[in-house]
Amino acid sequence: MEKYLNIFKDSYTGYFNYLLDEITRFHWENYFYGLIAVSLIVWLLELLFPWRKNQKIFRKDFWLDTFYMFFNFFLLNLIVLIFLSNTAEAVFNDVLGLVNLKLSDFELFDAKSMPFGLGLLVFFLISDFIQWNTHRLLHRVPFLWNFHKVHHSVKEMGFAAHLRYHWMEPVVYKSILYIPIAVIGGFGIESVAIVHFFALTIGHLNHANLGWDYGILRYVFNNPKMHIWHHAKVLPKHTKYGVNYGLTLSIWDYIFKTNHVPHDGRDIELGFPGDETFPKGFWSQEAYPLKTKK
Repeated sequence: MEKYLNIFKDSYTGYFNYLLDEITRFHWENYFYGLIAVSLIVWLLELLFPWRKNQKIFRKDFWLDTFYMFFNFFLLNLIVLIFLSNTAEAVFNDVLGLVNLKLSDFELFDAKSMPFGLGLLVFFLISDFIQWNTHRLLHRVPFLWNFHKVHHSVKEMGFAAHLRYHWMEPVVYKSILYIPIAVIGGFGIESVAIVHFFALTIGHLNHANLGWDYGILRYVFNNPKMHIWHHAKVLPKHTKYGVNYGLTLSIWDYIFKTNHVPHDGRDIELGFPGDETFPKGFWSQEAYPLKTKK
């Protein structure tokens, strides 16, 4: 028990000091100013090349989504994820220790032994594919869908809608992602930072008020014209749970036949059936899944 109390204490003091350092000191892996820089650039693109020209600069729920963006990106880590992540790692290693094993015994290969670009590509492809599958689970499992409804309650798309999600979502994503990434060792902070900022940028663009599909690259990268259909209120008849699950890459949807871009979706209604009664405020949205019986 003392071990886990120390993990709790070290997790919070360590992350608080890290966050303070992020805010007060600039460096190239700085997530705080990186988020601000990516957000401002994509917002500027929205203002210069708006797809829905009648959509206001400060669209519906702009400030709510902005709060979600900073809360989920930073405070959520401080409140929940760091401790859960560190505890999960300790518990997993303790369980393996009962049979004289450790996580490193399951490593398939060491990415450090690969050329940097190739190792980075492997890390990116594996993590994106796992997250694509996790995203499908969020739609298919009713319990998880209740949490994911927060993200799909967006009624007007803009870059900040990318990070409107319930705090439970990253717990699910990170829990599922942890073991596959752990058994492929050698990923350094540089790899994580590069992949993280690339995924952040693509995610912001996917939700932005931009009518782009990247031409032939639309079959590789998720894009605004494709992702708008993921948020469509009315699902196509051939699917029950949703379409276009890609986070950064669209290729998984084309491979597994979950792609759906029937026509220009600029003006389609967004949301989900019954969203008229969905809570509008941050705290009520956070509490919604806990109060919902079905």
